[in-house]
Amino acid sequence: MSVSLHIPGVSVDFTPSHTRNPQAFPLNLWYVAALSKEVNSERPLARRFLNEPVVLFRTADGAVAAVEDRCCHRHLPLSNGTLEADGIRCGYHGMLYNREGQCTEIPGQDKVPAKARVHAYVVQEVDSLVWIWFGSERDSQPDCPPPSYPVHSSPEYVWDGDVFHYQAPFQLIHDNLLDLSHLGYVHLQTIGGNARIHMNAEQKVEANGNEVLVKRYMRDSVPPPTYTAVWPFAGKVDRWQEILFTPNHLRIWTGAVDVNTDDLDDPQRGGFHMRGYHAITPETETSSHYLWTMATNPQDNREEVLAAVIQQTAFTFQEDKVVIEAQYNNMKQFAGEPMVDIHVDVGPNRARRIMEQLKQ
Repeated sequence: MSVSLHIPGVSVDFTPSHTRNPQAFPLNLWYVAALSKEVNSERPLARRFLNEPVVLFRTADGAVAAVEDRCCHRHLPLSNGTLEADGIRCGYHGMLYNREGQCTEIPGQDKVPAKARVHAYVVQEVDSLVWIWFGSERDSQPDCPPPSYPVHSSPEYVWDGDVFHYQAPFQLIHDNLLDLSHLGYVHLQTIGGNARIHMNAEQKVEANGNEVLVKRYMRDSVPPPTYTAVWPFAGKVDRWQEILFTPNHLRIWTGAVDVNTDDLDDPQRGGFHMRGYHAITPETETSSHYLWTMATNPQDNREEVLAAVIQQTAFTFQEDKVVIEAQYNNMKQFAGEPMVDIHVDVGPNRARRIMEQLKQ
């Protein structure tokens, strides 16, 4: 529905985002809005989620807040303003908003109208991730807590992470992460390895409710460059990839042990581990935020090894970004042309069906 805003001498037509479109994105879900380290009390963080402009910030007590990124007076983005102990102040006329989105101060005016407010989002911070709730109605409350991720607090691991912005729909990123057969072709210099071994890996796909688990084993294979750079393998390795998809985030556990030294089905197996956390949050129908962390288990030189793993991971994900954005651009050029599935598409296809069901 189009709405006209009338200001003396100005007429603006716009379509409000108050009504959410369930056909575009799954709703009644938690989405990752930011890594905790991104949100501070010094400067606002502006992002768009599911087509809605949001500003995130911390108040003086350390609490994370997320409100609609506009001042209710003349709609300047609040992210253009400044942070204070009790909230965020508009950079146009100085109106101050608290974490509930209520304006608490109008400079030069004693009375603050009750309607002087903007929408506040439900946010929770869990295991160094900031989650934001998107319900089918704007004021709906969560019916469950955000997922935990204890790897971030485990003494066994060291970790770090970053954020990428994609000019591509979020589902294409899900597809990429659920199909690691591409590693031998896209990531030759880092986590790849023999492409033929990747394409012929032993694979199991399991579905349980809204989860999809893909297990891939590459036994008696040559470890890729990233692995040999940080772990003292004796020679060939038995390598695993376990990908757990849940709506809008994936947990990918990869690693290797010296060949014939450990059971790849043992959850306590040793060797070199990389535990990746991949949160894919739609910005719009055609763009996405990709928030990721990578944890690893060095034997020694923990910070040095972590720095090398993070550098290699970022390089790897940049390679994926180039491929996915090029793929999407070509999909638009060849719109309507059929795509043929192959054996590696079982996991991605099951995840897509889950996301479609959640839109209903």
